[in-house]
Amino acid sequence: MPADLAVIGLGHLGLPLAQAATAAGIDTIGYDPDPHTVAELRAGRLPLECADGSLTAAEVRRMIAAGFRPTTADAELGKVRTAVICAPTRLGEDRALDLSAIGAAARALAVRLRPHTTVLLESPVYPGATEEYLRPLLESGSGLRAGHDFHLAYSPSRVDPGTKRHGYAGIPKVIGGLTPACTEAAAAFYGRVCEKVVRARGPREAEAVRVLETNYRYVNVALVNEMAVFCHDIGVDLWDVVRCAETKPFGFQAFRPGPGVGGPGVPIDPNYLSYKGRSLGYPLRMVEVAQEVNGRMPRYVTQRCATLLNEHGKSARGARVLLLGVSYKADVSDQQGSPAREIASRLMELGAQLSYHDPHVAQWRVMGRPVPRADSVYEAAAAADLTVLLQHHRTYDLQGLAVKAQLLLDTRGATPAGAGYRL
Repeated sequence: MPADLAVIGLGHLGLPLAQAATAAGIDTIGYDPDPHTVAELRAGRLPLECADGSLTAAEVRRMIAAGFRPTTADAELGKVRTAVICAPTRLGEDRALDLSAIGAAARALAVRLRPHTTVLLESPVYPGATEEYLRPLLESGSGLRAGHDFHLAYSPSRVDPGTKRHGYAGIPKVIGGLTPACTEAAAAFYGRVCEKVVRARGPREAEAVRVLETNYRYVNVALVNEMAVFCHDIGVDLWDVVRCAETKPFGFQAFRPGPGVGGPGVPIDPNYLSYKGRSLGYPLRMVEVAQEVNGRMPRYVTQRCATLLNEHGKSARGARVLLLGVSYKADVSDQQGSPAREIASRLMELGAQLSYHDPHVAQWRVMGRPVPRADSVYEAAAAADLTVLLQHHRTYDLQGLAVKAQLLLDTRGATPAGAGYRL
């Protein structure tokens, strides 16, 4: 049976789109090369790597009941009118984006690509990647020409893992097509699942939107992280400063400090253009500085831990330290880029005895060694010399934890005023 839509990549980008499309009555298949992911979805379960709070198992079952069909059969890709590539991209050691998953998705689609199909890319990429990386793969594998035989466009994903504040349909969708006809074909599709479509001049502009949005968050988090260190050193309550500053009705948006920055929304520096093997010759200076600032936060948190222990007559060596929340964001299981791992490594190097608790992470390893998981968070906090809140999961009763913990360091400013110590 032909379908209206194929979502290629059933991770944190693809599943929300598949859910929105299915809810809009669009006949949707989901393609993923991982048999485990597909088997879990077919059984109405949410794969662990997709458990970021955006979807629940019940919602997956409703998708299946409504006709959503997960598959590993790439032959199905030749039967659709629209294909959206939502393959994951991650930063490599050289700070360059790894586009290999996009390449694999493109090759699987290309050999089955039919004329008049609309191909859309939502994965995080650098400006120019749709035209210079994806387009040649699709054209060489299919023998078709983008902008002539099939439509090609880019649309930056705007999912917000761990929250349902913003439904997929309610978030404006930016699109940029290779040609005006490509843009209109993309608009026709997204107009079926989103309330508002925003047309960019082209794919490079749409790709640059993603760069700007991601770096905007990263740079502003770096600013408040620097303010956190500064305010602590001069004896100022930063959290009260932010609370007051966010009452300004113009020219200010509140960001809050933390132990570091992680997750799939990584900072993108266009100085690293891995898909062409070339460089601009200069970095985005603001992004570079933000990387330095945010990269220092795990070390700063470790230093605060050691200082607090010393101030209360204890050494970091041999101290029992409980880490609460090891995922990169509240109410998700994803640990990609989470600062918790570096903090744990540094505490281990100081000789601390670590344990952790996270309702979304059943097992956790640091430096190749398993870290004991606390069964009862309150008993563990009472037994630990120091409890460190790294992620404010909804299930945590922070007032109760503040009472139970011998010593509490809150890196998220989530505990009641006067309950423990804040970053």
